[in-house]
Amino acid sequence: MEKFFRPESIAVIGASNSLFNLGATILKGLRRLDYKADTYAVNRKGEDVCGYKGVKSVTDISGPVDLAIIIIQAAHVPAVMQECGEKGIKHVIIESAGFSEEGDAGQAIQARVSAIAAQYGIRYMGPNCLGVLDAHAAFCCFFGSGEGTYADIFLNPGSVTYIVQSGGVGVLMMDSLMEDIAGINKVISIGNKADIDEADLLEFLEADPQTEVICMYLENVQQGRRLLEAAARVTKPVLVYKVGRTAEGARAAMSHTAGMANDDLIFERAMQQAGIIRAGRIGELHALPKVFTSMPLMKGRRVAVFTNSGAFGGIATDIVVEAGFEMARFPEDVQLAIRNSGQVYNSANPIDLGPELSAEAYIRIFDIMLGCDAVDGLVALPSVWQDFVIDALDELVNLCRRHDKPAVIYVPNGINRIIAIRKQRGLPLYESPEEAVRALQVSLLHYRCGARKCCGGTVYDQDGDSIRSV
Repeated sequence: MEKFFRPESIAVIGASNSLFNLGATILKGLRRLDYKADTYAVNRKGEDVCGYKGVKSVTDISGPVDLAIIIIQAAHVPAVMQECGEKGIKHVIIESAGFSEEGDAGQAIQARVSAIAAQYGIRYMGPNCLGVLDAHAAFCCFFGSGEGTYADIFLNPGSVTYIVQSGGVGVLMMDSLMEDIAGINKVISIGNKADIDEADLLEFLEADPQTEVICMYLENVQQGRRLLEAAARVTKPVLVYKVGRTAEGARAAMSHTAGMANDDLIFERAMQQAGIIRAGRIGELHALPKVFTSMPLMKGRRVAVFTNSGAFGGIATDIVVEAGFEMARFPEDVQLAIRNSGQVYNSANPIDLGPELSAEAYIRIFDIMLGCDAVDGLVALPSVWQDFVIDALDELVNLCRRHDKPAVIYVPNGINRIIAIRKQRGLPLYESPEEAVRALQVSLLHYRCGARKCCGGTVYDQDGDSIRSV
């Protein structure tokens, strides 16, 4: 599988100098990234493209080819796949569209491609996909990307990997994480997933040292048992957003990647049993990974709320309780220590601070709360009305690691200010209090599912409640 992400030799089949040629955009992208590999442009004229040597067929390449990328008309793909087999190429990405998503004729072409792949022992991604990206390897074979569009991804690679059936969703995730602190490791577009599917990739990513969190966008599950078996062996957090909760959504998904509609309730229960976290909205795929990359796991239900605005103390309390958590109850000695730290309007939970405090006082109160045995996690909602509040939040992240308890942070300021602080200071800020509390939910869910996988026991629902014993 590694050859899909770090090939030492590449053939882009369909790259030419024709106007608007999509294969040429792949070669331009490799050139911009200065990716080091023996790379060839395969086209009918055998012409060089973007400074890469041109050949008429992969069989004309003298050396081995690790990866073939096909982007030609669907009708011609079986013949090209045959040539790849004769050449001994074992890894292929088919980015062309026009297969099973377009009806019986396309399905017949896709079946021929699969038969040829099986004959020669070829593993392939797609068809009807965008390609793959590996930020750490500075490799990307997406078609159509322009100069400098995703340069920051390669400058600051991260540990979140996406498996997506839609190239458009992959682009959304990349755009969104450039405004956040969690970084991209890999983006894998699987399209119709006629061969390699999400189960194959889960097994690969579990062993990938650069992947910390796995996120998936699925339109259908064709081999549910394989997915469950693979997920049961994965110890890393897995977030999945699946289309098709409604009959209309399922029909729309079928027209996109020709997937069979699945019973959504069965999918829901299966994901719970496998320990996969189902995202409730598409934005959670980019908003939630940072709770895993920046914080310890949530290990219980007791939450402390901290704010310098009494209104947001009440708002957060409702959200915390509605999410199924308990408001932590501070012992009297903890409340006394909080009161002695400075101007405090309320030393019980939620804590409400006055405006005449310093960064040191904030930090002292954070330390007291996280050190309290009655607290499993913290929801911090301080308005950033002075820079010292940001300094205190910096130290809060360190305190969480020291106490092995998570905090989720929402600053009730404008979105532009939230994003600016998040990027400039590297703070794990959420964009709403609901999003922040949801992050604690998925953290607790993953912790409990991990314990079940290790020791056997209980399956938990999306709020962390036990739903049955196994």
